[in-house]
Amino acid sequence: MKQQNYSAHARYVIGYHIITALLILAIFILSIINFFHVAGQPGWLFTGLMPLTTSIVFILLFYYARAFALKAQDRAIRAEENFRYFILTGKQFDKSLRMSQIIALRFAPDEEIVKLADRAIKENLSSKDIKKAIVNWRPDHHRA
Repeated sequence: MKQQNYSAHARYVIGYHIITALLILAIFILSIINFFHVAGQPGWLFTGLMPLTTSIVFILLFYYARAFALKAQDRAIRAEENFRYFILTGKQFDKSLRMSQIIALRFAPDEEIVKLADRAIKENLSSKDIKKAIVNWRPDHHRA
């Protein structure tokens, strides 16, 4: 696995993020063209509207498949990181930490997470700022 750091930690799956997205976009565009091409002809509701509706369903499936996976992943990250913080400090994360901050803190090693969490609260750091402040990056190779 390649080394992760601030500039190289995003995960893109070519087959999903590029190929599938482009194919769904092409299907959507072609279904719009087809819709206007057959509009007004006998049976146009079936031959024009059905492909367009199907392409919209594909777009929604593409979006929600990713959104639901990320939401489940975020909940797992919150639980894991809260538990790690509890092991290190005997306390849970401060309630004022936003989910985006907790997600960013997962990349901080044990030696940095406590101070960085406190700093994130005091300075209201964004997730981007938290990630940039990490000195020794802790990779996460098990994310969706």
